[in-house]
Amino acid sequence: MNSRKILSVIFLALVVACALALYRENNQSSATAPAGASAMPIGKRVEIKAPLGLPPVPIPADNPPTAETIALGRRLYYDPALSIDNTVSCATCHSPQAGFADPKPVSEGVGKKTGTRNSPTVFNAAYFQVQFWDGRAPSLEKQAEGPVQNPVEMANTLAAVEQKLSADPSYRDQFAKAFGPGPITYEMVEKSIASFERTVISANSPFDRWKYGHEETAVSDSVKRGFIVFTSKKKANCAACHLVGEKEALFTDNKFHDIGIGVDFGQITDPGLYAVTKKESDRGLFRTPSLRNIALTAPYMHDGSLKDLKQVMDFYIGAGNSNPNLDKEIHTLDFLTGQERADLVAFLNSLTGQIPPDSGPPAQAQAQK
Repeated sequence: MNSRKILSVIFLALVVACALALYRENNQSSATAPAGASAMPIGKRVEIKAPLGLPPVPIPADNPPTAETIALGRRLYYDPALSIDNTVSCATCHSPQAGFADPKPVSEGVGKKTGTRNSPTVFNAAYFQVQFWDGRAPSLEKQAEGPVQNPVEMANTLAAVEQKLSADPSYRDQFAKAFGPGPITYEMVEKSIASFERTVISANSPFDRWKYGHEETAVSDSVKRGFIVFTSKKKANCAACHLVGEKEALFTDNKFHDIGIGVDFGQITDPGLYAVTKKESDRGLFRTPSLRNIALTAPYMHDGSLKDLKQVMDFYIGAGNSNPNLDKEIHTLDFLTGQERADLVAFLNSLTGQIPPDSGPPAQAQAQK
């Protein structure tokens, strides 16, 4: 073999060796940063402190709250740009002026379209193990995907939201500060909204100051009597589902029940949890709401059919509407006296807590009005 052929073989071997080295390097990079890797906040981590009466706020490991994601989530929450026609924001159906709920029985989305369920409050949603009345979302993050894609709510797509936000230089800058350089993904959007919503927690109510702060003068005697009616198994026994602990109270058991709402001539009109599980025993079951700030969030029930607390009281006095899946704890309460009923309402009104600071529209949203 002449020298020219030898040099050609050596050169070819070097090219192959370089190609193999690059291949191994790329494979190693893919192993350490796989496709679809989770977007992690990079900013200044903050502690969300629970007020008197609530346990520590549950925080997912892949979405620790930071000052940057909370601020970004707050902006996104109040921005109608998430909807297809720039008319509907999260706050449209979960307004701070209405206890982070909606004063209408059912909310209006794009084009004034309406759904079939009442908008639950965002207050203390961080404590629910699943989201929506039927529990179809496993987290606040995943909940933030639903309304955007719902045709009667925001009627948009996640990809379209990414494109719209990416076209805004101020959003590009804010996302980069919250998650680092790179394209905006909807995962970043939902994580930011969820982090903001975890700050929308409310307690330190007159009840909390009395029960957990031991301030005897924080509530009236009527409230104290109402608490006995609320918790006593021989009285209203509301605490069977709206739990009250010795050191804290979520006022929910995080479970699903059929209380007789949404029943027409014995037939359940809304499948509830059944739509998720496909179990016949779950038909007509809905998640137990928290009663905190209940006085701020009328109308009530999953269909918004009860306009005030008196109607709620009357509904339970009559044991709801009979149907095959009616919860065993539901029974007539017509033995409660007029005073006991008034005391129970007074107790419910004592659950109105403090509104967290920095939960309203951010400065830029105010300026756009």
